Amino acid sequence: MNVKDKILIVEDEKSISGFIRAILSSNAFDVIVAHTGAEAFSMISSHCPDLMVLDLGLPDIDGLSIIREVRQWTQMPIVVVSARSYERDKVEALEMGADDYITKPFGAAELLARIRVALRHTRSGSAAMAGTGKFTAGEFCIDYDKHQVFVANENVHLTQNEFRIVSLLSRCSGKVLTYDYIMKELWGPQSKGSNQILRVNMANIRRKIEKNPAEPKYIFTEVGVGYRMIEGD
Repeated sequence: MNVKDKILIVEDEKSISGFIRAILSSNAFDVIVAHTGAEAFSMISSHCPDLMVLDLGLPDIDGLSIIREVRQWTQMPIVVVSARSYERDKVEALEMGADDYITKPFGAAELLARIRVALRHTRSGSAAMAGTGKFTAGEFCIDYDKHQVFVANENVHLTQNEFRIVSLLSRCSGKVLTYDYIMKELWGPQSKGSNQILRVNMANIRRKIEKNPAEPKYIFTEVGVGYRMIEGD
C-alpha cells in the first residue's frame, strides 16, 4: 500500500478549507485542517505533515509569523494561499521561507500543480543534480561540470554571470526565487536594492535559450517578485 502525503491546511474560512480539502482528498492526499495558528503549531508537532497550505489572514496569528517560526526548525514545504495580492506581501512571504504563493481566487489544477512541485523539489533536492552533474528539462540542459548550457544539443554560450543565474534557478527549479535573494546569493549583501543588473542578464539569457523570449518555456517571471525555472525532468 502506498503511503499518502499528509497535507496540513491552515485556513480559517471553513468554505475555503473544505474546498481545498475536497480537492486534495480526491487526489490521494491525506488531509488535516487547522483553523487558527495555534492549532497549526500543535498539528505540525503532533502530525509531522509533509506540506502546509497556509492562509496569511488567520484570526490569532499572522501567517507571516507562522512561516518565520516554522522555518526555525523545519524545511517542510509551505505553499501560501492568500487573498493578499500586493507584491510586498508575496515577496515577504517568499523571503521568510515560503516555497510558493498563490493568490485567491485560484483553480484546483493550479493548486495541485504547485503542491506537487513543492513536494518533488523537497525530495529531490540539489544532491540528485550534483550526482549527475546535469539538469535537464525537455531540450534544455545545464552541464554543471562544463559550465555550459545547451538547447536542442546546441551550446548557447552563456557568460559567467548568465551561467551563475541559470545554475542558481535550476537548483531551486519549480520554486520562485525573489530578486533580492538572487542578487544576494550571486553578488553579495551589498547588492540589495536595484535589480537592474539582474534584469539585463535575464533579458540576455532569454534571447539565448528561448525560441520566443516573450513567451518563455524555461524561466518564468513572477511579476514584481522574482523568477522561477521550469521543474526538471
